[in-house]
Amino acid sequence: MAGHISHEPSSSALSRGSFLKLGGITAAATGLGAAGLELGPLAAPASAAPSITRMGTVTGPDITSGWGVTSTDLGIPALTPDGRILAIFGDTWSEQGVGNGDWRSPVGLYADPERPLADGIGWTGAVGGDYAHQLVPYAHDSNPVSTILPGDVITLGDTMYLWVMVNHGFGTVGSTEIWSSSDSGESWHRGGTMFEGGHAGGLMQQATWTYSHDDDHVYVLTTGFQRDKPIILHRVFGGAIMDPAAYEPWGYANGAWGWGNPPTPVLEGSFGEMCWRIIDGTWVLSWFNAGEGTVDVLLHDGPTANLHEATHHQILHNAPWGAETETGVSQLYGGYIVPGSTLDDLHLLVSQWRTGPDWPYWTQQFRVRGLV
Repeated sequence: MAGHISHEPSSSALSRGSFLKLGGITAAATGLGAAGLELGPLAAPASAAPSITRMGTVTGPDITSGWGVTSTDLGIPALTPDGRILAIFGDTWSEQGVGNGDWRSPVGLYADPERPLADGIGWTGAVGGDYAHQLVPYAHDSNPVSTILPGDVITLGDTMYLWVMVNHGFGTVGSTEIWSSSDSGESWHRGGTMFEGGHAGGLMQQATWTYSHDDDHVYVLTTGFQRDKPIILHRVFGGAIMDPAAYEPWGYANGAWGWGNPPTPVLEGSFGEMCWRIIDGTWVLSWFNAGEGTVDVLLHDGPTANLHEATHHQILHNAPWGAETETGVSQLYGGYIVPGSTLDDLHLLVSQWRTGPDWPYWTQQFRVRGLV
């Protein structure tokens, strides 16, 4: 029922508490991709370490509780067609602590795009008006849908698209969908199933995407939702984003990489939440590296660049509660790039969830300078 999470949704589902404890990069340790393709480790981190500033919490009591968004995570931001920032959040409760109050997911908050990011993101309203409503109506239960969680949001022309994962018990993705909005996120249309949870070997659940004006393609990186899998790549023409059959995989076959080959991991590891954006002509991938408990950033030249040779930064790392530092963040995850970021001044929204007491459960803003 609303406000309560079932901890026994199915035999294969994860509890919310165990979800953050997944880790261990098994495939990456071997350096082998699909079909034994030798991939090798990530490139060594850039020699000059970037400067990191923890700017503070951007959700929680007295910050977003006025919209009924007291306990929440994620915060996936995109520019709306009318020029605002819209951030999409995951499981959200109206009271302090996971499971307390009105349970909704996903919800959205608007921010002022004119406010300097160095001053901290400034919320101006919610999807739904004075109270943040669930973007589309559905019941939270485990028969079969426990919750629907956002993967990434993108704006193409006058339309926004939101990739979501339909959970049949937390961590068990039954299918993915794409929702659309033609009024800058004020209302959303729920699309049908895009991909079943087992599609592409379960590697097409969690997603991030970015649009290239050069060739009118949306490029999509996906992985499983369990934080223990590599990533694969697809592309789709912008006008066909709602057509599952239009997604073309990138893969390795007959001694060469190419479009239309069976999808092959482009980067091994234990991937969690991801965010892929083009900034100042550079492709920037940020993600929660579940195997190492870090938030990482890669800078590369294009969608099919060898990610193992990309400039690699580990921005944040896990630290025990009570022993946090500017870059040591307890039970961190997420890492979404805020619109308006530059390569010299990158802003990330990073979540924390202290399992057990289930508080704090919020999102913080980090400023990263000196990536290049």
